[in-house]
Amino acid sequence: MKITLTAKLKLRHTPEQKKALDAVTLAYRDALNFTSQKAFEMGKTSNAAKIQREVYATLRERFGLGAQMACSVPRYVGAVYKTLWAKAKQSKAAREVNPKAKRYKGLDNAPKFVSRTLSYQYQRDYSFKKGQQVSISTLNGRVVLPYEGYAKHLEYIAQGAEIGAGKLWYSKAKKQYFLLVPLTFELPDPDPMTHKQVVGVDVGMRYFATASNTSGKALFKSGKATLRKAERFQKARKSLQQKGTRSAVRRLVQLSGRERRFIADVNSSLAVQILKAFPHAFIGVEELTGVRERTERRSRKNSSEKTRKANRRRARWSYAELLGFLAYKAPLHGSMVVKVDAHYTSQTCPRCGHCSRENRPHKGLMFICESCGYQLHADLVGARNIGLRALLVRQDWASTGCLSCTPGRPQSADPQAGSAGRDVSDAEAKAERLKRYSELRWSPDASPRL
Repeated sequence: MKITLTAKLKLRHTPEQKKALDAVTLAYRDALNFTSQKAFEMGKTSNAAKIQREVYATLRERFGLGAQMACSVPRYVGAVYKTLWAKAKQSKAAREVNPKAKRYKGLDNAPKFVSRTLSYQYQRDYSFKKGQQVSISTLNGRVVLPYEGYAKHLEYIAQGAEIGAGKLWYSKAKKQYFLLVPLTFELPDPDPMTHKQVVGVDVGMRYFATASNTSGKALFKSGKATLRKAERFQKARKSLQQKGTRSAVRRLVQLSGRERRFIADVNSSLAVQILKAFPHAFIGVEELTGVRERTERRSRKNSSEKTRKANRRRARWSYAELLGFLAYKAPLHGSMVVKVDAHYTSQTCPRCGHCSRENRPHKGLMFICESCGYQLHADLVGARNIGLRALLVRQDWASTGCLSCTPGRPQSADPQAGSAGRDVSDAEAKAERLKRYSELRWSPDASPRL
């Protein structure tokens, strides 16, 4: 299997070389904004070839871009418009289901680019030289710069990893340029028999992650201290928004970036912590696509401050980012991540299989099965149920040779059934999943030693 990582290389540039990099990044940003406006005037098109025919000559003459960069700009703008159109279609579909849903406004105006980041094609715009140096295109020819980076990434480059299109990125805080280079290399294909343990990971707000394997080993990551620090960002943002001055707006932009990086750092560190605690594991995580739409509730005018704070925390934290970090880091640790169905993982007793909301009294920390009396930490119950479902996926993979995260959705017999037919299919698929899950039982004595 192929794995792609991004190497962040710090460029050691002289003041003269920095001026050359400043000139090309600013020209590239201006070219992006010019092209974005042209695409907007052309009916908000995402057709890169059509955009290129319109702007190529201007990008070469007015902005001084090289031939390859003049081709990269319309491709990038086209990709941005394609993403915006996809979001607009998703918004339209959501509004058909819920008329109160907000209309997506991303296509009301031409997208504006503010970051001094440009795309470089490998071997055309940049290439690596001997002596840990890289040659980069500018408006006035190429400059050769020494670089440094994470030792493992430098080792991948030296060993001949496949190198893709990179990005030249400017850090305003450090006044420093970095080259972001994607590195692709081969790892052995995963096999169900190579993993030594099956692990379930449950995510939440009280505990960011709770992990457990089938032998009873558990890992808890409390979110208390982290959320306390995140609340300071919220208080600072509220104070700056009340001021409303231009300097306050600039500070808000900086604060947003700091908060985003803080959350990403916590998620990345937590993913590594889980993978090191459970090496060579087959890891199950919840399929959380659309979870905000299914579970979130807007604060009303008379809502308590506690409810408002909980909604802010839930909206701000990115579970998808954490699970994404887990998925891409796992192969490097000899592990593999699969998504399993998330329904009722916190309400099902892992010992007797009884499923009920009453198993979580007042949605508290403890899980108390009203059928068999089994008691355990609620998040640990969720992790064990997810682990059991991952074990089921692994068994299916071993027996059939096909890896599937959830049972297939039955198709309606009547193609004209419309939404009613889809509802029947959803109900049947859910019933099928629940039937299989109801047969799962957790016991450290009966769990297989992988």
